[in-house]
Amino acid sequence: MSAENDLKNEAGSDSYKRPSWDEYFMRITDMVGSRGSCDRGRAGCVITRNKRIISTGYVGSPVGLPHCDEAGHEMHTVTHEDGSTSRHCIRTTHAEQNAICEAARMGIALEGGTLYCKMTPCYTCAKMIINAGIKRVVCAQDYHGGARSKEIFKEAGLDFVLGSDTMTTYADMK
Repeated sequence: MSAENDLKNEAGSDSYKRPSWDEYFMRITDMVGSRGSCDRGRAGCVITRNKRIISTGYVGSPVGLPHCDEAGHEMHTVTHEDGSTSRHCIRTTHAEQNAICEAARMGIALEGGTLYCKMTPCYTCAKMIINAGIKRVVCAQDYHGGARSKEIFKEAGLDFVLGSDTMTTYADMK
């Protein structure tokens, strides 16, 4: 959303249009992600309840361990049942995982919350989101490995909102 889109008025003069709650929290998610320490991700996550932020997280290595930006990527190739492969950096913890861990460290229950993130969560993150009691997931864009996550969100009765069909891709994808 651009600054020009923020200013609208049917009468012809400029007036401010407040962002929706989803737009507001997605913008914060982008800022949180700017702290990410892996250039393949730089993804952020914001978890809210009752329109209040209760936890945040970004892509980064476990506390005290080297970051991708310092030590390089720790790449693994995954071969899927259909024979296709995908490459994943496993040095870092995903933004969703870090937000859930941060809430746990602070003793904050996530039951009934909404999770905002850059892309459809991976399968592992999706299972953690379900088990944490989060009831709504809002993503800016899709993820090439997110099909199974969307299936289990539906099975678990989570409200899943995908802001764009844009797919996150990487140069080394086959």
